[in-house]
Amino acid sequence: MNNKLFENANYKQITQHYISDTLAILFEQNMHFSIICDVKYLEFEPQLPHEIYEQFGSNVLFSLSGYTYDSAKIDEGYFVFEAGFGKDNFGAVVAMPLLAIKQLIVDETPILINITTPQHEHKRDEEGINNSMTMLLNNPENQKLLNKVKKGD
Repeated sequence: MNNKLFENANYKQITQHYISDTLAILFEQNMHFSIICDVKYLEFEPQLPHEIYEQFGSNVLFSLSGYTYDSAKIDEGYFVFEAGFGKDNFGAVVAMPLLAIKQLIVDETPILINITTPQHEHKRDEEGINNSMTMLLNNPENQKLLNKVKKGD
């Protein structure tokens, strides 16, 4: 099989639209579903505790029903939802590029399989760090502290 096809930007765009359109139909039909996604592209807010995150393999299965289903949305090429993790039901918002979704499953039947990958890992994390740093530096008190650290006071 020619792997260059799956790296082709046009093919990825078509696949992303297919995933988005399929999700839209599932939501229109009010159908609960599961997804299998590539862990290295997942983003959590707040970050998951290490003991929970380390239990994931390279792919993870999420079942979207109840509150998780109700919170789910597509946002600028990302699939976003809220979920609880671990025995204490640690709450976090999960975000992933649509192309990180490897399978969509309805009633134990895979209805979509994706073998492409997103362009970049953790794009939102980089934006979040930059936004957080900007907000931090906008506070004059934080500027004073940073200047003291630079001077060694």
